[in-house]
Amino acid sequence: MKVEQISIFIENKSGRLAEITRILGEAGINIRALSLADTSDFGILRLIVNEVEKAKAVLKGKGFTVSKTEVVAVEVPDQPGGLSTILQALDRDNTNVEYMYAFVERCGGNAVIIFRFDETDKAIATLTANNFNILAGERLYSM
Repeated sequence: MKVEQISIFIENKSGRLAEITRILGEAGINIRALSLADTSDFGILRLIVNEVEKAKAVLKGKGFTVSKTEVVAVEVPDQPGGLSTILQALDRDNTNVEYMYAFVERCGGNAVIIFRFDETDKAIATLTANNFNILAGERLYSM
């Protein structure tokens, strides 16, 4: 139920993002979702890719600092208040969302949101108990 995400530390300068995407593309790695948070000096690029270990190795081989974390992919009803129902269930159980971002494709009629929680297993239990659909990594990598 957990999805592997890679995070890449990058300098905030022209061409660095293009370089990362070029390296991954040349290695045949497909980016399925991404989030970029930056400051004036550096950024953290978070990616869901189809080949996590290969992506880590290729980027590290090019001198990038790369780490792997676990996130959760949740189907969100694509309607007004859809995300709110999920966040309210998590709030009732005192589960903190550290960050989230949208997945590239929809799952049927639903949107897919990637979540990072402070207590991942607790969040999964809460989401499952409230009948929210959690997507397996294998499904995301091939969507």
